[in-house]
Amino acid sequence: MQEEAAAAVRGDLALFDFDGTITTRETLPDFLRLAVPPRRLAIGKVVLAPLVVGYRIGLVPGTLVRSVLVRVGFAGVPAAATAAHGADFAARVLPGLLRPEAMARIAWHKARGDTVAVVSGGFDVYLKHWCDAHGLALLCSSLEEADGRLTGRYRGAQCVRREKVRRVLAEYDLSAYARVYAYGDTREDLDLLGLAHEATYRWARWQRPGA
Repeated sequence: MQEEAAAAVRGDLALFDFDGTITTRETLPDFLRLAVPPRRLAIGKVVLAPLVVGYRIGLVPGTLVRSVLVRVGFAGVPAAATAAHGADFAARVLPGLLRPEAMARIAWHKARGDTVAVVSGGFDVYLKHWCDAHGLALLCSSLEEADGRLTGRYRGAQCVRREKVRRVLAEYDLSAYARVYAYGDTREDLDLLGLAHEATYRWARWQRPGA
């Protein structure tokens, strides 16, 4: 009874993917167009074209494509400049990409007193500003920096697939919540959805295979 009472006070836990779930499309291309110097963008389009095609037909993993994007786009770039672009992106671009049903669902969870966290493969340089503005917790990918410049690598693992689960379990004791909700829109979110009592995939009810 005490555990149930504690869970009721704490509320439930709601875990939201960001790109394509809270937003209407992937936000990484938009951020790259804003933050990456034009010459690098031009080079990247040529270098990445075969990888992008392979990704779209399912032959190349998204983690590889993103790793190459980060290397081409950000290696040696001043970290402060990218951080400034991130703040601008969160304030000026993201508001126009938000999915109304997602924002309504976030508001519903917050009104109930639930803990709401964004769990995303996107970068903290813009997501932290957006999440702070909306009162949401954040678990996401980060860019590595050294001596004030980006290295062109991720700091740690990309926050996708099983890494989303690992981050959530490291941050939250799921047994402390009466129910866990999860929201996603791609195969990279399915492990996250598997944590939930109630999972939503592309804004429809989802059940794990075999359930």
